[in-house]
Amino acid sequence: MLVLAGGLSYERDVSLRSGRRVLDALLGAGFEAELRDADVTLLPTLTADPPDAAFIALHGSPGEDGSLQSVLDLAGVPYVGSTPHAARLAWDKPTAKTILREAGIPTPDWVTLPQTTFSELGAQSLLDHVVRRLGLPLMIKPAHGGSGLGVQRVTSADALPAAMVGAFAYAPTALMERFVPGIDVAVSVVDLGDGPQALPAVEIVPPDGNYDFAARYTAGITTWHCPARLPEKVLDEAARIAVATHTALGLRDLSRIDLIVGPDGDIQVLEANVAPGMTETSLLPMAVEAAGRKLGAVLERLVSAATARG
Repeated sequence: MLVLAGGLSYERDVSLRSGRRVLDALLGAGFEAELRDADVTLLPTLTADPPDAAFIALHGSPGEDGSLQSVLDLAGVPYVGSTPHAARLAWDKPTAKTILREAGIPTPDWVTLPQTTFSELGAQSLLDHVVRRLGLPLMIKPAHGGSGLGVQRVTSADALPAAMVGAFAYAPTALMERFVPGIDVAVSVVDLGDGPQALPAVEIVPPDGNYDFAARYTAGITTWHCPARLPEKVLDEAARIAVATHTALGLRDLSRIDLIVGPDGDIQVLEANVAPGMTETSLLPMAVEAAGRKLGAVLERLVSAATARG
């Protein structure tokens, strides 16, 4: 059994932390497992000594964009997680949002523009039109990636150019999304053999309302509540929407769906993650514990299902 972590993305350090926790949980569940980086030695190793299965704990590319999944498929190694096609759909935020809209799943209005378009057509003119279309505040995000990298809330038009530069530092395309005030909630979805099921929702309370990289991974900065402090009716709807998102995107085994719950209880999907974090401050392990399960037992079921597919 291999746990794949590391890689060369901006999220390498977080990925290694996730990988080590997954490894510890699998060893505790009785697996023979080892942690491997995703580097040039991986494919020859998979070919010479193929493992029974792999667990992908890489965040960012190639762990979430379908690339590593394609490599494992080529090597004939079964793995926990979504197929390459589904991973690519979820990885590209504008594509995922389009699929959700077509499925009737609510997600905030958005505009997507590549950096080249700003250069060719004039950044200020385009930004003026975006503000007229979506209003302010706006959430500016890289079209790909996670961990809050390059994400910024913009409350004035003057701050937009700098926010766009920040997003372009992590991806060649930026997503400009209408800001929706409310409570940040994450719902993890796992399929332990009876179809995808939602785990208890995690309410996220960062100190200044900005759930950025530091707020996600620095212990003691952010407060989490699991289950979320929301009415039962809202929690049920959040679970339904999370499972519907997982299904609409064709995801498999596990995912984390990030939601925003508005003041009136309306819920909108922000994004889906195919390789949820597994660190000591990550949300899926919190939800597993709140559901009265052990992380090792959940991972054991997922790995067993992957092995059976192989």
